[in-house]
Amino acid sequence: MPKMVVLNQEGKELHEIDLCQDVFGIEPNQQCIFDAIIMQRASMHQGTHDTKGRSEVSGGGRKPWRQKGTGRARQGSIRATQWRGGGTVFGPTPRSYSYRLNKKVRRLALKSVLSEKVLSSDMIVVDALKLDAPKTKDFKAVIENIKAVNKTLFVVGNEEDAVNAFLSMRNIPTMMMLTADAINVYDIVNANKVVFTEAAVKNVEEALANE
Repeated sequence: MPKMVVLNQEGKELHEIDLCQDVFGIEPNQQCIFDAIIMQRASMHQGTHDTKGRSEVSGGGRKPWRQKGTGRARQGSIRATQWRGGGTVFGPTPRSYSYRLNKKVRRLALKSVLSEKVLSSDMIVVDALKLDAPKTKDFKAVIENIKAVNKTLFVVGNEEDAVNAFLSMRNIPTMMMLTADAINVYDIVNANKVVFTEAAVKNVEEALANE
């Protein structure tokens, strides 16, 4: 069973906690991680691209010339696709690129990336993230104390009051904060460090341990 030292906001060690083996101590499944990331990136695709077909461009209400006798190729409309200003054939139209993976695959991918962060010592647990007022300077002091200064994801408990911490963090471009029920594979993989509060660890374990 993996263990983790809990730090306070000054970076001092408080105590050790046992992490759930089924959530933070499994052998990472790389295929599930890959599939989950591809799914999330596909869902980010806006899909707002649009081209006009021959029925959407203006003009072309009659044949440009008569069918026979001119010596030229027959034409039905100046908005046919071979004409300049004509419609586009099989061009992209607005659509959704999103799709879903099976629930078990998604959960296994999430457990796998959490276990990877533990194995690579890129996960930190703090007792809480509480600030008296929204001050970016104070939050920077915290991340320096716990040695999580570059591209870090902070995860707080679902019921925790972390409003001041969030308001202090949002001005730092390399930092991100989520609640425990909103964590996802892409954001965890994309972060160099993941910082959990004790409450967030319990929330995640409760959600994933029995799956």
